[in-house]
Amino acid sequence: MKAGIVGLPNVGKSTLFNCLSNAKAQSANFPFCTIEPNIGVVNVPDKRLVKLEELVKPERVLPATVDIVDIAGLVKGASKGEGLGNQFLGNIRETDAIIHVLRCFDNDNIVHVDASVNPVRDKETIDIELQLKDLESLDKKLEKVRKTARTGNKDAQKELEVLEKLKKGLEAAVSVRAIELSEKEREEYVTPLQFITDKPVLYVCNVDEKSAVNGNAYVDAVKEAVKNENAEVIVLAVGTEADITELESFEERQLFLEDLGLHEAGSAVLIRAAYKLLNLQTYFTAGVKEVRAWTINIGDTAPQAAGVIHSDFEKGFIRAEVIAYDDYVKFGSEAKVKEAGKMRVEGKEYIVKDGDVMHFRFNV
Repeated sequence: MKAGIVGLPNVGKSTLFNCLSNAKAQSANFPFCTIEPNIGVVNVPDKRLVKLEELVKPERVLPATVDIVDIAGLVKGASKGEGLGNQFLGNIRETDAIIHVLRCFDNDNIVHVDASVNPVRDKETIDIELQLKDLESLDKKLEKVRKTARTGNKDAQKELEVLEKLKKGLEAAVSVRAIELSEKEREEYVTPLQFITDKPVLYVCNVDEKSAVNGNAYVDAVKEAVKNENAEVIVLAVGTEADITELESFEERQLFLEDLGLHEAGSAVLIRAAYKLLNLQTYFTAGVKEVRAWTINIGDTAPQAAGVIHSDFEKGFIRAEVIAYDDYVKFGSEAKVKEAGKMRVEGKEYIVKDGDVMHFRFNV
């Protein structure tokens, strides 16, 4: 599962990517410095993992990860191939969610492609290009469905009804994700078409250092513009975050954050938000050899969760021994949890909860 960082050129995408992944995508003051998409495998910060390490004292600890893709900046006309438009749209289509970076700071030394700072306009520029590309895909599909619907095919007629509704929405500059449809309609007719504007989105307002805690007027304007989108807005001073990652020790980084009035790095907040945006959650395995966070989809069953470790675990699944994270912390060890009668045995139908500490029994 991958989240793609998008935005106009020079809004701070590559700098943010470097902060998140510690990879060094070229970050320069001109458009299109990210020509190929850069992929970073990013650790998901999780205080529960730290607590389990304290209790279990394992030989090693492995956090959950999420893939972040830094994609070349998009400009007006991208849907018609302007700039690196075709490449951008191809790369974004391959991601599962969008992290949309908006410039919410003034700095005369950093050129803006439209010569002025206006994050709401910038957001609309990208939205329109993505909507136009979706319209192009939709029109091709509509042509085929209309032909079938004319023959009296009931399924095609229902599909046509849904697709016409999508067309009307996109032509009114409404993204697919915001068009009102039933869950069944989405599942049957929309999801298989993989529209770009159907992907979940998270907005990152890139602000100056003094606006890192409370935001600014640009951020307020963005929040107002996206209030009907059911999307999260995160405020991040990307340049400052880059400075923090350069500091050697954890203590130095914490002091820097405290001076700014922040409890933790904004990049940590963003990674967790991206994880949630991708509909992911974590379960743990905890033993003296290893304490590990495993990534699964929200709603996965115990056998599916076991399959993340190894496909044999899913094929030969017998049962799962499950401890709620809070119980593990409360009693301090697996043995004490068992004594207290708080370890549960769950079967194939069990839906794994975020934070479950699990041990699988299987037979292949």
